Amino acid sequence: MTSSEPVRPSDRLPPSDRLPPSDRLPPAEPLPPAEALPPAEPLSPVSRTALSVARVRAYESSRPDPLFVDPYAAAFVAAAGLPLPAAGPGGDLAKALVAHGILRTRFYDDRLLAAGADQVVLLAAGLDTRAYRLDWPAGTRVFELDLGPVLAFKEQVLDGLGARPRSGRTALPADLLDPDWPARLVAAGFDPSRPSAWLAEGLLVYLSPEEAAGLLTAVAGLAAPGSRLLLEKGGDVAATPQDPALAHITDLWRGGLGPDTHGWLDRHGWTTGLTALDRVGATYGRPLSRPTTRGFIEAVRQTED
Repeated sequence: MTSSEPVRPSDRLPPSDRLPPSDRLPPAEPLPPAEALPPAEPLSPVSRTALSVARVRAYESSRPDPLFVDPYAAAFVAAAGLPLPAAGPGGDLAKALVAHGILRTRFYDDRLLAAGADQVVLLAAGLDTRAYRLDWPAGTRVFELDLGPVLAFKEQVLDGLGARPRSGRTALPADLLDPDWPARLVAAGFDPSRPSAWLAEGLLVYLSPEEAAGLLTAVAGLAAPGSRLLLEKGGDVAATPQDPALAHITDLWRGGLGPDTHGWLDRHGWTTGLTALDRVGATYGRPLSRPTTRGFIEAVRQTED
């Protein structure tokens, strides 16, 4: 993706170079291998992209110097009957997407822990295992929202491994395009009167501009002042290079709010800060091989719309 808009440094948010280095991450416990376990219900094409993310996390976790360790990622891949990555990506687009996915995971890990909220909402959580692998403060509750078949497959694998969350955890089957999901989240125990942390990781790009605006409007209605929202800086998906090997992912991209994502949030009661991807790479000792305009948004809720 390319964009001519410069990335604005954030002077209102804690800089990422103050985050703890990766060698302070808790070691992962070895887990038994998972057998192939097809989902009880077929996953949609967008839901299946969660398996691609799991493969990236499994690859990073197997490195001798990982930025994070997800001890469950390989189990998801194996349970779906997919091959584990034996080597790094080949093509330029694949290399860029894998590097982005690795840096994104670690960046969001650190920013969620630094948010100081005891309510954390993972939108379209997919096969995210942060409730299990991060060292959450006592009293934290993680809400995972995604379609029922995704969460059912996830539960099958994690239960089979005997995995136990390191926080309170509520898995809530929900379609984020259904206007009833906010009420269901509140009914599940979320308190909109208290600050919260929200993650929309790799989500908005699969939505139309109208769908993305509707989702963020719903989040704003639940986010008390001081709440934080983490998501990617939007870009122009039409500029994405073509790679037939990745068409099953890139053909699903609809762009979300595009390059105006942070501007939209600024106009709707949030204060945004942008962190450039190349800065994140340098901070974590993984400098990028090529310049990029990609990055991450951390938005703080200020007022009602």
